[in-house]
Amino acid sequence: MNRSRFSSRNQNSVSFRVQARTLGPISNTITLIVLACLLGLLYLTQVTKTNAFGYQINNLQKTQASLVSQHDNLEVDSARLQSLSRVQNSSVDKSLVPVAPSSTVQN
Repeated sequence: MNRSRFSSRNQNSVSFRVQARTLGPISNTITLIVLACLLGLLYLTQVTKTNAFGYQINNLQKTQASLVSQHDNLEVDSARLQSLSRVQNSSVDKSLVPVAPSSTVQN
């Protein structure tokens, strides 16, 4: 088919052109603002989650430090209590002779 700009017999004289739809500058600006707000909201939710986990980690670290300190104190107490019984049951202690005081010093 030969199409030309001029209409021939029994043809419509009106032609339609298909125009591409584009967004105007205001629509582009509004779209960018909405996207920036969504990204900001996403960032804030992630930061809030991170801070919440940070508080939990901080509380767990404090608890761990307290338990480590308590464990160290219990180890010292255990060693002190075991040393008394070891000294009393040792062969060196059994071979010692008790000494009674012979006199007192007076000023």
